[in-house]
Amino acid sequence: MDMVKASEIARALYRAHGDRAEAEAAQRENEFTDAGNMDEAAYWRSIRGSIRQMRGANQS
Repeated sequence: MDMVKASEIARALYRAHGDRAEAEAAQRENEFTDAGNMDEAAYWRSIRGSIRQMRGANQS
């Protein structure tokens, strides 16, 4: 898994989708999980985590 590439994809998704980017990554993760492709699912889980870090903590 290329973490640099995952970070680049995360930044691009966040620029394109804003706060919906994490949901987009989660949807892709679920699609790969359902298809049985666990390596790709893990890659998208990593992308999702990067997006979560970019967004920062939730405020209450």
